[in-house]
Amino acid sequence: MNATLGAMITAVVGVLGTLFAPVLAQRGDDRRRLAEAAEADRLRRFGERRTAYTAMNRASRQFHTLLKDALHRIRDGVYTAEERDLVEESRRDYRDRYAEAQMIVPERVLAASRDVNRVLAAADAAAKRLDRGLAADGESARTALEALRDAEPLLRTMQRLMREDLGVTD
Repeated sequence: MNATLGAMITAVVGVLGTLFAPVLAQRGDDRRRLAEAAEADRLRRFGERRTAYTAMNRASRQFHTLLKDALHRIRDGVYTAEERDLVEESRRDYRDRYAEAQMIVPERVLAASRDVNRVLAAADAAAKRLDRGLAADGESARTALEALRDAEPLLRTMQRLMREDLGVTD
């Protein structure tokens, strides 16, 4: 009876093993596929953030540079229609890059970007008023340039936060 019982248990275990082996293999394959999909999604999101950061950093620095140049040229009385168009194009590009980034970057980077935007928008508005001869009391190209200098440390902070979020360490 012992030998028969042992044979039956062995047969049952063998049959169950045969039946469950594909199920267990499938579960393992499913887990592996899910892990691969999660990693692919993580890499895709990382790539999107890196692309957004690169574009936002470039656009904000370009806008800053063109505003600074515009204020110098307004001060010197040599600001041209072509330069106005360049500043406007840069402003639109900056706005678009910021709008794209809003959907995928962490709040601390957006907060740093808002700080930069506040200074750049004020300088842009001052440049437009000065160019049109509608300067506010005490407003001049010199005072606008001084205010625009506040953007430089904010740009560095924004860049540092972007790099940290991407895992770039020095």
